[in-house]
Amino acid sequence: MKILYGVQATGNGHITRARVMANKLREQGIEVDYLFSGRPADKLFDMQPFGDYTVRQGLTFIVEQGQVRKLKTCLNNNLTRFYRDIRHLELSGYDLIISDFEPVTAWAARLQGKPSIGIAHQYAFEHNLPGPDIKYAMLPGTRLFAPVSLAIGLHWHQFNAPILPPLISPPSPDQPVEQDKILVYLPFEPPEQILRWLQPLKDYRFYVYCDTPHIQQRQHIRLCPFSRENFPRDMQSSAGVIANSGFGLASEVLQTGKKLLTKPLNGQPEQRSNAAILKHLQLADSFEHFSADIFASWLDKPAPVAQKYPDVAGALACWIADNCQTPVASLSEQLWSEMEVTERGSNLPR
Repeated sequence: MKILYGVQATGNGHITRARVMANKLREQGIEVDYLFSGRPADKLFDMQPFGDYTVRQGLTFIVEQGQVRKLKTCLNNNLTRFYRDIRHLELSGYDLIISDFEPVTAWAARLQGKPSIGIAHQYAFEHNLPGPDIKYAMLPGTRLFAPVSLAIGLHWHQFNAPILPPLISPPSPDQPVEQDKILVYLPFEPPEQILRWLQPLKDYRFYVYCDTPHIQQRQHIRLCPFSRENFPRDMQSSAGVIANSGFGLASEVLQTGKKLLTKPLNGQPEQRSNAAILKHLQLADSFEHFSADIFASWLDKPAPVAQKYPDVAGALACWIADNCQTPVASLSEQLWSEMEVTERGSNLPR
């Protein structure tokens, strides 16, 4: 079997999922080529698991001051080049196309009549989710952005639907937790604004990962450059994480049993839904506008119960190697039954 795997590279969560899947698909002896879009090639890092991958411009969104700029997003996406990339992508040598919400591979598969599977958090919006009623706002865009023959959604709860648990790597080895250490990852917020928020909270040490060329120490705040080695290590030793409401990082934090405070990206309905569902499941707090009281209250909270997610990537790789014969609903039931029942959220309907 030979697969073309398309990955939306605008968010690190998509790439992280693909890394986990790459190892599991390799174990099954499946030959896989990878295509990334939505981020310039020189902005991609730690791409060794993907071999000789290709990059296309694809589609992305423009964020300024912590908010999606819709007009700039429309003006900066080159639809002519996007259409050309779709038309010129040759799929005749592939048995299956997988899309982690990547539009070039998804649309090329649709136009060339190739079977395609979508594996991404965004496909969970095919089903009814609790929280703000954004399904009918999200669904047309989801189906238009990266249409697939079979959509497999991922989420933190089954919600009486054929949804799979989060697809993430196993947690790193435990490290001693430093109770005054907080990891901060708000890449869409200006660092100066983050510094203003955190400056009064002098009883804690904040490790802020942002676009900086080197480590900078500002009293109790450390600005850290992006690093796949240091980031997981700092997360493991921290008592809590402050981040945007993206699905991938939130899943990793929940798996480690860290307390989580999220800020949904303004103008991004998916993140608004994520923040509401985290609150619904009693797994995290959220804020839209900075408040010292919100931060102080969250900092005083105890750590939650860790969420023990099953090996979703391994199960999916086996399922794909078996030509996807098992219904997704059965795969969903199998994986959720393997997840440890925790006290927090255990009384919620599946």
